[in-house]
Amino acid sequence: MAATGRKHLVKDFNHFMTCYLCRGYLIKPTTVTECLHTFCKSCIVQHFEDSNDCPRCGIQVHETNPLEMLRLDNTLEEIIFKLVPGLREREEQQELEFWKKNQPRENGQERRQRLGLPDVVGDYGGRDEDDDGDEEDYHRNDPQIAICLDCLRNTGQSEATVTDLMKRFIRCSSRVTVGTIKKFLSLKLQLPSSYELDVLCNGEIMGRDHTLEFIYMTRWRLHGENTYPMVLEYRPRIDFG
Repeated sequence: MAATGRKHLVKDFNHFMTCYLCRGYLIKPTTVTECLHTFCKSCIVQHFEDSNDCPRCGIQVHETNPLEMLRLDNTLEEIIFKLVPGLREREEQQELEFWKKNQPRENGQERRQRLGLPDVVGDYGGRDEDDDGDEEDYHRNDPQIAICLDCLRNTGQSEATVTDLMKRFIRCSSRVTVGTIKKFLSLKLQLPSSYELDVLCNGEIMGRDHTLEFIYMTRWRLHGENTYPMVLEYRPRIDFG
């Protein structure tokens, strides 16, 4: 006699598929290896910021770092996605919207900080530190260029020479002039206001009003230099008089 089959509803399995903390379906199911209780990854990680105990059974997971005792359960995640129609798509869409909303602008202040680049406004924006405090980045939409600033040491000079920058590689607006680069160098190297610098490209002293774009097009690229970033050298000004 054949056994009569009984159809199961998704809600029949909710006990195995829902998170004890948020009461929703398990997203990125993460199991505590000490007690084998499973939670959403974000839920259990947030819980362990304030406690070292399992939120369900109360067992101490780890004395100092309970995050070490967590393991993702990819098999359970696939089962849940198969049982709950549209769940995977909704989660992927929400995650995409989250990153679109929270991702730093590619040429914004956050990206410069993340890459260890100098602040374009403070270093190259053409404003003094005691300006009225307008925080707008006037060079945000300019074409950007990467440069390397190398210290050119002159042997035989009795005067004190300048030193290397801690960060030689910078990215800034291509409309920045050599005069602004000199101000930047003086600021970073803490040079006295009377100290004069020369900025060179391929051994040629660049004029104060030359822009980086002009130098790249007429001195760097046209001289067969294919490397990137463009290299500019600086040195104390030599008085031939």
